[in-house]
Amino acid sequence: MKQITLGTTGITVPQNAFGALPIQRVSADEAVRLLRRAREGGMRFFDTARAYTDSEEKLGLAFGGQWDGLYVATKTAAKTPEALRADLETSLRLLKRDCIDIYQFHMAGQCYRPGDGTGMYEAMLEAKAQGKIRHIGITAHKIGVAEDIIASGLYETLQYPFSYLSTPREAALAESCRKANMGLIAMKALAGGLVTNADAAFAYIAQYDNVLPIWGIQRPEELGQWLGFFRTPASLTPELRSFIEKERSELTGEFCRGCGYCMPCPVGIGNCLPCPAGIQINQCARISLMIRRAPSESWLAPAMQAEMEKIEHCLGCGQCKSRCPYELDTPNLLKRNLADYRRILAGEVSTESYLRPAQK
Repeated sequence: MKQITLGTTGITVPQNAFGALPIQRVSADEAVRLLRRAREGGMRFFDTARAYTDSEEKLGLAFGGQWDGLYVATKTAAKTPEALRADLETSLRLLKRDCIDIYQFHMAGQCYRPGDGTGMYEAMLEAKAQGKIRHIGITAHKIGVAEDIIASGLYETLQYPFSYLSTPREAALAESCRKANMGLIAMKALAGGLVTNADAAFAYIAQYDNVLPIWGIQRPEELGQWLGFFRTPASLTPELRSFIEKERSELTGEFCRGCGYCMPCPVGIGNCLPCPAGIQINQCARISLMIRRAPSESWLAPAMQAEMEKIEHCLGCGQCKSRCPYELDTPNLLKRNLADYRRILAGEVSTESYLRPAQK
């Protein structure tokens, strides 16, 4: 397994890391078993966030007092220095750590700088001087922000969506980070579930000697698949290259990654306030793809049919569009998915996958 050094941090770990967002969806006992099995299997880097509900707490349960040889990166979505300090203290307590290896601004909409009037970068420097964090990182979803971050020279790591579906401009971030001696942490390496071929996903990122993928894991079988690459790393064969090119021809462009930053939808019954009955945008906006790339039963169930019909009540307010980090035209994407979904239900089009992933 290739070892990756994250730029000036000096952190060197196998190119196969654990993304701990999904463990918030499983019980504490299940999460602890997964995390400890990941450590036993060779994973050394774990990424989480204050925003991932109880993810940090579960990491603390799994590794509290046993962090030797492991690295943790977490994040704060704070918008004020005071909130950042509070988040950091909570993260340290839940993770059962005295110090965070990489502390990251979460989904930053700008490149925080010293003297910019926000006090955010200064708060990071203060935490580092106090020995509470070792390295300052940042996560972003917009390419212009990411490029600005790299050019600033202020951060030791950048976390950004990175997969074989990345645009050429996004893929160029790897080289920009290498030249800046900056670690690049690849989130959404499976493009929010649209990438279903683990060999292709792993082999693509393995081309880069400065990119660390964090795989979102919540099931033992998923973990087993990624741990299998410690024994037999996938390589970018001609067959996988051909497969990736076919995927790109089908998927590159305007597609929903399912990140959920557009939520909640303000459409309710008789009002326009955030409502649990609103549209599940991060599912409905990509159903045309998911229904053809995964077992279709759940996507065709009555509950999902009812969910899709909520799109009819879309106000066109544009709130979801304004919140989308990928700048998608979400309202129109929803309408196109609903039209296709109705054709599927009517038997006018097939749900048979037009993409046939290679099998492991």
